[in-house]
Amino acid sequence: MAQEVKAEPNLTPMLDLVFQLITFFMLVTSFKSAEIDQNLKLPVVGSAKPAETDGRVGVMVLNIDSAGNLVLYGHPVANIEGYIRNEALACMLKNHITTDDLAAGSDLPTTVVIRADRAATFHMLNRVIKACQDNGYRKFALKALDREA
Repeated sequence: MAQEVKAEPNLTPMLDLVFQLITFFMLVTSFKSAEIDQNLKLPVVGSAKPAETDGRVGVMVLNIDSAGNLVLYGHPVANIEGYIRNEALACMLKNHITTDDLAAGSDLPTTVVIRADRAATFHMLNRVIKACQDNGYRKFALKALDREA
């Protein structure tokens, strides 16, 4: 009489690997809400609408605080022009890798969302927009609060 051999897999290493992967992805995921500075007091207008990107183009969020500093993830940026230049290069590289239809010097497909505090000066806002335009950004959205909100 032949004796049956039962083989049961050891699931402990596989479960350990799954939990490590889950932990890894939780730690490296960047959340879009972290880009938005909640301390800004946005201007109020009567016809504020959300920026429409249809999910096809990237979005770069720039926060300008009341002192006129460009603030990213809670920290002021010392070299605004350098930061925007580096973001433009990253956008061009990303687009070149994915679609290969972006020629050097052409407009970038990214929409720049500028969230400026209502106390920020026009000079600072203009400086940021000009730096973006000099680096190929042409689509802008200025954020404000709706008067009804």
